[in-house]
Amino acid sequence: MTKPERRSKGPWSVPLALSEVPEGGRHLDLVADQQTCAAVAEHAGLDALPRLQASFDVALHDRGGLRVVGRVSATVGQTCVVTLEPLKNEIDEAIDLVFAPAEAPPIGGAEVDLSAADAPEPLIGGGVDLGEIATEFLILGLDPYPRKPDAIFQSAPAGEDSANPFAALAALKKHHRRGER
Repeated sequence: MTKPERRSKGPWSVPLALSEVPEGGRHLDLVADQQTCAAVAEHAGLDALPRLQASFDVALHDRGGLRVVGRVSATVGQTCVVTLEPLKNEIDEAIDLVFAPAEAPPIGGAEVDLSAADAPEPLIGGGVDLGEIATEFLILGLDPYPRKPDAIFQSAPAGEDSANPFAALAALKKHHRRGER
């Protein structure tokens, strides 16, 4: 089998065919170039992505499947949700996935629950896309509410009219009542 065609619509595609994995497994170190980092940053909603790399150990698994174990690490630029200032965060996510042929017969003749959390991912086109896997795990590792270590959110003091979103309506109501009398 040849290398799978670039089928990914994601910003980083590094396809690896099942046939490219020898009996003893294969180790791959990936480093995204500037253009790929920019595309992944846009895809993930990041301000910047100066560094993105992944390391994988890919081995044959069961009957026609693959096991992908590794790490994705990156330096990401985000915006602090408190101060709205730029900040950098480090991402380091472990990866451990099993892929099986989509048409694989049930193991031991039993039905396989594909909705189970530990169910294997399907091999698509006879392989996996390591760039796509790295991108997905990068996104999973992002802090959805990034915050500078010294940033402290301070709300308005209690009892202040400006803190009440209905203060303006209350003032209108009070003014309206005075006008009726």
